[in-house]
Formats: sequence, structure tokens, C-alpha cells
Amino acid sequence: MRKKSSFRAAIATAVAAAMLLTGCAASDGQPTSAAAEALVIYNAQHEQLTEEWTKAFTEETGIEVVLRNGKDSELANQIVAEGAASPADIFLTENSPAMSLVEEAGLFAPVDEATLDLVPAGYRPSSGDWIGIAARSTVLVYNPSLITEAELPASLMDLQGAEWKGRWGGAPSGADFQAIVSAVLATQGAPATAEWLQGMRDNATIYNNNIATMKAVNAGEVPVGVIYHYYWYRDQDGTEENSGNTALHYFGDEDPGAFVSISGGGVLASSTHADETQQFLRWLVGAGGQTILGEGYSFEYPVGSAIPARAPLPALDTLGSPAIDPSTLNGADVVKLMTEAGLL
Repeated sequence: MRKKSSFRAAIATAVAAAMLLTGCAASDGQPTSAAAEALVIYNAQHEQLTEEWTKAFTEETGIEVVLRNGKDSELANQIVAEGAASPADIFLTENSPAMSLVEEAGLFAPVDEATLDLVPAGYRPSSGDWIGIAARSTVLVYNPSLITEAELPASLMDLQGAEWKGRWGGAPSGADFQAIVSAVLATQGAPATAEWLQGMRDNATIYNNNIATMKAVNAGEVPVGVIYHYYWYRDQDGTEENSGNTALHYFGDEDPGAFVSISGGGVLASSTHADETQQFLRWLVGAGGQTILGEGYSFEYPVGSAIPARAPLPALDTLGSPAIDPSTLNGADVVKLMTEAGLL
């Protein structure tokens, strides 16, 4: 198992995420006997989606599940700090750099081969230490009243140019955007990434999250913004209040701006429920879990069991995303580069 200096730095920045976590407990605040026997999932995926998954899994198998919800990096650092003493049985994330941190610490048990076979190789790490459970595409949301499609940048990397000063937005403090930067680092290298981040600091308007970025483009504050696709599709499926004046642009051509981020699921080696945890992962990427994803509210991409994405999403294999082994995405190095650029 490989070790990196960034891993030591990540441990040093571990946060007490347990204070933020929620789970099943009796009215006096003590765990119920049922909860004590349940699978404990440290969950950084969207709570509504994971609640749908775990409810259906329990109904089908009778295996109880306790969710402790938090953010990607918080929970990854929590697991690393807890080590073999972690109460977590399973870790679920929105983006893969958090999975890589736990993998580098040697804290995952290998995923069963039968489970790995349910997910194409491009949507899981080559190590087999965890597995992709969902995917989301990087996109450029733009306001056609401010910019034509022909005027859009050919590459995500073009946004560092002086001509884009004050003309685009992003949310660098979020794990979503940091995962996108990890793809820039993986495909372009550290010097080019540092230069691109400097361009972002000089050019971009900074927002709190993907939704705020999309709202700003919709309101005409900036012509374009970098987000994940599903925020736009969810809003379009509803009132269109935050996206009605916008359209989406897919970079394609294996550009860093076509990066597809993999949400991950892994079993902790310290779990005392080895059979049940592997069963949960297999169910999650099987027809049951992936159908909930493909037909539900989330508009994220299924990656397992050949379940199609919800219409009108373009097919995942048509997006022209760069080929990146998700376990190589380095969240700690990204945070360092972004901090040096003054974005964090």
C-alpha cells in the first residue's frame, strides 16, 4: 500500500467530525440495541439519496443501517484519525479524493470480485479497494443572453486567460470543485494546475457552492460558471427558478472540463460485519441500488449493472471524459495548491 507525505498532512488536519454526525439513538441519547447491531455508514453522499438506498436495502435484506452524515473530507479525516478503532463499517462519498485518502491509509478491505464485476473498470479504482457507486459530470453553465455558444471557451484551461477576467464563477471551497481541480492536476501536472488556479484567483467570481454559482449565471452576474451537471437538471425538472435563463455546455474531447467525478463506496477493514458490509456494496451497485439512482430525483449517473441514466441526461459514455484512475486523485495536494493560490 503506497504512502505519501500528503497523507501525513491530511492526518494533521483531521477534524472532529463526530460532533457533526447524526445517527439512530434512543430518546435519552444512548444507542438503541438495534443500532448497536446495525451497519454504521459514514455518509458524505446526499442524505436524501442515501436514505432511499438504505431504506430499500433494509426492507429487502432485514439488515439495519445507521447513517452518520458529514462532508467528504471531514469524514475521510475522521476515519483516518480513528484508524482501526473507527466505528464505521462503510464509507460513502460524493467525490473520490476522500476515498483515496482512506485507501492510502490502508483502512479499506478489498471489494468482493463479484461486486467489482458489476461496475465497468472506468468507474472504479484499479486497486479494487473501493468501488464507484454514482457519477457526475463537470459542465459549464452559461447565460445565452450574455454569451453565445460559439463564444464559450474550448477548454476549461482557457478560463485562466485575461479575456475571462470577471466573466466566470466557481466555488473553490467545496469538495465538488476541488475534485475538478484534482482532475486538472492528474491530466495537466502541478505547474499547469498552479498556473490555472492563479488565473482563477485573478479572473473568477467566487461563490459558496454549485447552486450559488448557477444562480449567479442565471441572474446575469457572470456569463458562465463551472458546476456539476445534476444541479442544473434538478432545477430544470422543478421550477427552473435558478436555471431558467441558462444552458449547459459539455467540453468533451477528454478535456479536464469533461471530468466525470466518481462517488465511492468502501468497506472498512476494521468492520466486524464483513459479510453484511460486502452485501451492502453489492446491493448498492446492483440493480436495486442503481435503479433508485437512475429513476430518482438526484439526476446523478448510475455506474453499475447497466442501469441507464434518467432522461434527458446524455449517456455517460458519450461525454468524452478524460480517463483517470479515481484512486490517483490527490485531494491533499489539491488543497495545498489551492491554498498557495489564495483560493482557500
